Amino acid sequence: MESIAAAIFDAEGYLEFQPEYAREMLCATARLDGIPVALVANRRGFVKTAGAPRVGGIIYTESARKVSYFVENAERHGLPLIYLQDTSGFMVGATAESEGIIRAGAEMVESMACATVPKLVLTINHASGAGYYALAGQGFDPDFTLGWPTARIGVMERDSAIQAMHGPEMERQRASGQPLSPELERSIARTKADYERWLEATYAAARGHVDAIVDPVESRPVLSFLLQVVTCRPRRGHLALDLMP
Repeated sequence: MESIAAAIFDAEGYLEFQPEYAREMLCATARLDGIPVALVANRRGFVKTAGAPRVGGIIYTESARKVSYFVENAERHGLPLIYLQDTSGFMVGATAESEGIIRAGAEMVESMACATVPKLVLTINHASGAGYYALAGQGFDPDFTLGWPTARIGVMERDSAIQAMHGPEMERQRASGQPLSPELERSIARTKADYERWLEATYAAARGHVDAIVDPVESRPVLSFLLQVVTCRPRRGHLALDLMP
């Protein structure tokens, strides 16, 4: 993700926010063709921490709070937000809940939803689960949403959907010591085929969930053009004030 950011944003003016805290989320102030912006992105891979390693792309309690504060700060300074999405969603489970993931996630969503600054979204790879919405997903009406051809956008990934839909029956048949029935195999194959089609970037773009599919090498000029477009209009919620004499 650092390499992608370096290819998109200006070499001067890039400053990461709290780089050693919740490293699975990358927050930074930067410039795009000289225009100051605030960047929110996911780091993939395993992230070393004082405790157990974290899986990049998943949003944990600390990373949600980090993003929430960063977005609120961008709003105070009037910095347009650019989201580079590669998320598998929020962390789940008893441990995450005891650490406050529900409250922290709600704060992250609230800060993004209440921000009146322009929001541009570029989906790099994954955009799954509630993490997709928390990172200015289409349901929150960002100004423009883009996707690389590698983008996969959906509430649930293919394997997770198969487990949710067929998991109990798969476990029951395996426990009996018999191979999966032909009927179940066919149902699983249909689910796989459906999700491979539904998750494609072109499927989302054809239904208006993504404004455009862009070649990765065109990311910088396209984002720069869109940034100039959105910075020429009054901020949301500030229209009446901006029109006052």
